Amino acid sequence: MSHQTLDDIEALTKKALVAHGATVFAATEVARAVRQAEGRGNKICGLYYVESYCLQLRSGRVVGDASPVVTTPRPATVHVDAGYGFAQPAFALGLVPALDAARQFGTATLAVGHAHTCTSLGYFTEQIARAGFIGVGFTNASPIVAPPGGKTRVIGTNPIACSVPDGAGDIAMQFDQSTTTVALGKIAMAQAAGQQIPLGWALDETGAPTTDPEAALKGSLVSMGGYKGWGFGLMAEILAAGMSGSVLSRDVKPLKAPTGPHHDLGQFYILIDPGTSPGFAARVAALAEAVGLDEGARMPGQRLEMADPVHVGAPVWARLLELANGP
Repeated sequence: MSHQTLDDIEALTKKALVAHGATVFAATEVARAVRQAEGRGNKICGLYYVESYCLQLRSGRVVGDASPVVTTPRPATVHVDAGYGFAQPAFALGLVPALDAARQFGTATLAVGHAHTCTSLGYFTEQIARAGFIGVGFTNASPIVAPPGGKTRVIGTNPIACSVPDGAGDIAMQFDQSTTTVALGKIAMAQAAGQQIPLGWALDETGAPTTDPEAALKGSLVSMGGYKGWGFGLMAEILAAGMSGSVLSRDVKPLKAPTGPHHDLGQFYILIDPGTSPGFAARVAALAEAVGLDEGARMPGQRLEMADPVHVGAPVWARLLELANGP
């Protein structure tokens, strides 16, 4: 294990992506996302994905030189066709017109279609909140979740994220969570570490509960809260795939596979101007105060911090250096 600065992580990630076929703009946007994930301790959405990004750039599974196309079908509706490239640059191009629409109309939507996995959904909703707006986001993923009572994979972990501004340039609340009991990456990391997983996370191929991560990866994950989480997962599926024109989760191949068809995933964001409700910031502050009455309790995402430097496994860092030197 070594300590690495976020500047070095971002710079090497960008270098690796460019070396494998990404444009400077796309590599810059993806490297920024990797930097934040590592700084926040979100290892699953950080360097954990960089090798697969590079291999998929080489195979063409992700289009490194895609030119996202921004359209506005309606005055408060922004759509970005990512062209089977990375989600981060596509979102960056769509964010400004979406924010402008939200300022004018109070509420706007931003759909990003035909994109590579966006990895950390909260990374995007946080940008909306730091611009002064409430951001709610949805995305779909490769199929790993069966309906309650079933065993056939239909939807992905289908994360939902929400970021709320505090009216003073910071974040009052933020959560970013899969609609399953646990994210798929945690199962994969447990398998790589040779560890068992808690009962209740997943089912095997027969639909029986399992603590074996390998059996879980062959089976399906469990929706959080059973039928309630399943409903949220379907909502994310309908908005992310249905409103972006992307494919359903059931048609997406494993996200980290080096070759195969494009991810073709969708994201859908709702931007809400809290300025349309006088006193909004004061009410949110009062809510945060009530939540914090008990010692140790706080609003999710409150006092977000970035660690720098961060711990990076020696094999992970060595591999990043190799990737940065080109294929």
